[in-house]
Amino acid sequence: MTDPLVSAAELAALLDSDRPPIVLDVRWRLDAPDGRAAFESGHVPSAQYVSLDDELAAHGAPTDGRHPLPAPDDFAETVRRWGVSEGDTVVVYDDWLTYGAARAWWMLTDAGIPARVLDGGLAAWRSAGLPLESGAGADRVPGTATVSPGLLPQLGIDGAAALPATGVLLDVRAPERYRGDTEPLDPRAGHIPGAINAPTVDSNGADGRFLPPDELRARFLSAGARPDEPVGVYCGSGVSASHAALALTLAGFAPALYVGSWSQWSNHPDRPVAVGPRP
Repeated sequence: MTDPLVSAAELAALLDSDRPPIVLDVRWRLDAPDGRAAFESGHVPSAQYVSLDDELAAHGAPTDGRHPLPAPDDFAETVRRWGVSEGDTVVVYDDWLTYGAARAWWMLTDAGIPARVLDGGLAAWRSAGLPLESGAGADRVPGTATVSPGLLPQLGIDGAAALPATGVLLDVRAPERYRGDTEPLDPRAGHIPGAINAPTVDSNGADGRFLPPDELRARFLSAGARPDEPVGVYCGSGVSASHAALALTLAGFAPALYVGSWSQWSNHPDRPVAVGPRP
């Protein structure tokens, strides 16, 4: 398997190669979901801005969750609009914890498009002393890539409910949200019964890069994941859970992503809710 991560130095070399990758800037954060202004102030050369809310998510009913996946045909059209053709590799990055970039990585990988994540994001690029471009970014000639979503394991709401009986379901939100002490975004506080808390932010080192694979594996094993049992992940709306899915992949697991996550579960009054520090 190709390393899902790419360093700033590797990306710079790839951009100078005969067939440079398509670079996507997924500038998104909870307090600033529209990252276009930040992108235009400075981005990796040749990068295109991607709106997570508009291009990496659909807009449905609350019972679908806050960031449901777009329809397959819509996502295929988006990928080709980015200029992706057969044989292209896509490199994604952001400037906030690699959450938005991981969402793009998961969706592209799920659709059969080779994708890698700039480890450490834009901060790593800047720290390496590499140049930035400003402005809106260049237009791309539409690509011809075949896009086939559905290649990676996923969980629906019923699958997430059932998983703790046969494997491990990881809730990767902050501990206070898992316990139900607070819930700033969704209608009910707490967690899915049987889920184990393993905050995904702990998969990053102080430099913003992912921990080494052996450290990630030890972390997930300590949380309760087992190599011979299925493991699923969820968060608030399916974005930071994509980061956890990438970390689990680096650690040698094959995680299933519950895209609807807590924002879907908590909008279904018939679904039970657990509170406190225990599953």
